Order: sequence, then C-alpha cells, then structure tokens
Amino acid sequence: MAITVTITESPIYVTVDETTNSVTLNQSDNPITVTTTTDFVGSPSVATDVTYTQTGSLAGGNLQEALGDLADQFYRQSSTPSGANLAEGDLWYNTSSEELFVYRQVSGGYEWHTIASAGGSSPTTFTLDGGSF
Repeated sequence: MAITVTITESPIYVTVDETTNSVTLNQSDNPITVTTTTDFVGSPSVATDVTYTQTGSLAGGNLQEALGDLADQFYRQSSTPSGANLAEGDLWYNTSSEELFVYRQVSGGYEWHTIASAGGSSPTTFTLDGGSF
C-alpha cells in the first residue's frame, strides 16, 4: 500500500510510517502529525469487521454473514439447488430453461414451483397466492 503526501509548505522533515498509518510533518516551529486509517484496505477479514442491524430477512450481524444469507436465498444456475440451506420462499432462476422458481410447501414437503417462464415459444407467468406460503 502506498501513502501519498502533498505538502504546500516546506517542512524540514516528512516521516511516513505505513505500520502505524501515520504521516508526520516536522517544522522547527510547527510540528504536525496526521494519522490515517486503512482498516478496510487489503485486510482479508474486512467483511467480518463490518456490522449491521437486522433488516428484513437478514438477521443482524456482520457483512460476511449477510452475504452468506443472501446467497442462500437467491440462486442463478442451471442445476436445481438442493441442500440444508433451502428455505420456504427461496428463489431460483434456471439459466438453461429461463424459468423463475419459488421454493414452497406442498402436501408434506417442499418443492420448486415455476412462477415465470421466459423460455420456449410461449413465455408464461403465474399468479401465486401469498397465503399458501
């Protein structure tokens, strides 16, 4: 990481310390120290350090958890999503058939149901009853 310093006056010394993210300008009559923060630059754990308050279906937590929660609710792929993370109301866009599905409860279990189809010669849309979720 590089720190760039632009100086409009002529100090005697300029010290840049990337370890502490500080820049010190030393004039004999007026020493000035500027400290910067680069916590969000280059750190592999950045997403876990950013917190947020609960919003909608995302429980409060950190950004990494929110991204995981979103990834577990919306799928865009050619193969049918499966696994323990599926939950009622999840959406899946099938990139091969150009259909949009919702994961919903049906007699005794859960299944993917088409709610919109853009593929083929006759695209269709369906109206869902929100009470059946």
